[in-house]
Amino acid sequence: MYRLICLFLPLFLAACSAGEMRLQPATQWSGTLGEYQVEAAAVRDVSRSIGKEARAECLKRAKVKNCDFTVLVDLNPQAEANAFQTLDDRGQPVIIMTRSMIQSAQNPDELAFVLGHETAHHLLRHIPRQAENAQESAVIFNNLGELFGEEGEDLERTQKIGAEVGVQLNVKAFELEADQLGTIITHNAGYNPLIGAKYFERIPDPEDSFLASHPPNAQRVQMVQNTARKLGLTQ
Repeated sequence: MYRLICLFLPLFLAACSAGEMRLQPATQWSGTLGEYQVEAAAVRDVSRSIGKEARAECLKRAKVKNCDFTVLVDLNPQAEANAFQTLDDRGQPVIIMTRSMIQSAQNPDELAFVLGHETAHHLLRHIPRQAENAQESAVIFNNLGELFGEEGEDLERTQKIGAEVGVQLNVKAFELEADQLGTIITHNAGYNPLIGAKYFERIPDPEDSFLASHPPNAQRVQMVQNTARKLGLTQ
């Protein structure tokens, strides 16, 4: 099984290897005067508040053992607007957001929603669940490849395709799950997820296809609105 794991592990690390990363704790980030719509002090406050609320939510979940969140800023000015969740070498959750991501946020609520969404990925165990899906799918494709007489590099290629399919199967559902829980985390941390979700109005709408990594923006906004309504929020 280790051989199969080696084939699909790069799928999860691809975001980390795309360009040189220059990381700094969000609580220490100072930004550049006049360059960002969200002030550096607000960035620090949001990262602390969301991290604290995510940790509190994490401690309630028996299946999630690692609850010490770290929020980092990628200082690389060439990195495009992005935020993602990964794990450090101890398995603790790390949220990385780029300078461009901060620059594109129009208010603390938008930034809080993005961070709340990313912390939700860890609370919902999306990385291990994706790994399980990829491994199971790689095994199935491996068996099919052997059935058709494949071996060597051909069989490895089939395993890799299987792992990619396994990751893709639930990726959109995972994003909607993170939007739902992220809405709750954002609200509990003292921010308005309905204002935060307006961020979707300014980002490109992904195609509603199998290969798209995110669901359509309209579906995501609807998930936030439905969840916020249950929290008693209307705006």
